[in-house]
Amino acid sequence: MRVLVAGASGALGTRLVARLIERGHEVVGTYRSPGHGDRVGGLGAKAVQLDLLDARAVLDVVSQAQPEAIVHQATALAQASFGRNLDRTFAETNRLRTTGTDALVAAAQTVRVPRLVAQSFAPYRYERAGTPVKTEHDALDTHPPASARQTFAAMDHLDETVTRAGGIALRYGGFYGDSDPATERGLLGPIRKRRYPIIDDGAGMMCFVHLDDAATATALAVEHGGAGIFNIVDDEPAPMREWVPFVAQLLGVKPPRHVPMWVAATIAGREPAAMLGSCRGASNALARRELGWELRYPSWRQGFAAAYGTGQTGS
Repeated sequence: MRVLVAGASGALGTRLVARLIERGHEVVGTYRSPGHGDRVGGLGAKAVQLDLLDARAVLDVVSQAQPEAIVHQATALAQASFGRNLDRTFAETNRLRTTGTDALVAAAQTVRVPRLVAQSFAPYRYERAGTPVKTEHDALDTHPPASARQTFAAMDHLDETVTRAGGIALRYGGFYGDSDPATERGLLGPIRKRRYPIIDDGAGMMCFVHLDDAATATALAVEHGGAGIFNIVDDEPAPMREWVPFVAQLLGVKPPRHVPMWVAATIAGREPAAMLGSCRGASNALARRELGWELRYPSWRQGFAAAYGTGQTGS
């Protein structure tokens, strides 16, 4: 197929372009920042500069490319400053997930593109009640922290808009697998500096996916077609008390601090602390069954060790 990948120069986008080409597809990859075209073109794709927030430009690019599938991987996290206010951190990405998604869906419908796949997110989103690991059919959290409401709403908008248009929303786990600035600022850096404490008993769940595995799942979703939502996460959703010390050990830094909920609430805010302390994981069973997805790194233990380890693999 001819596949248009929006956000082809990002951490996942570059891997996806390479994977699609390996699988015999022709790729048109869009990028926004000047200078990123060579990165896309060097992978074997046709590089096109595009502002996804410009609906007219989006329609022009889709009309010219005449793709048989569109993949929405555009985010704006490379230069984001991670802090306690998620809506501030994700403001531009939220626009890409709302206005950008609307532009792509409208263009796809106008040009009659039959397949659409878009990047969504699984961690923190499921209702913080009941079982610790959730499926795509479980309810989402309807009461996110005030500082994350716009971010949750943007992800909900993407899920609903894409699936209503007959496409697939992929709820990825937390990405890892390289040393890009976003991974460093949001994950590795805080753990190195002991600024990623274990809250209360550390029961809050997180789910991860290696970028290579995410790219494979996305290529399979493009080929699968149809409408639906899939959790794209590894086999082992993990409580904070397990994965944070593991990463600290791999990085060769001091173990994380343990703080009670009231201390975490003082530092991060009551609602964000409560969310981190009680969030649920996500199951990948549907994606493995329906997409035929096989992971190179079934567990974050293997993946983190391969990406950031110094020979220590933990237990």
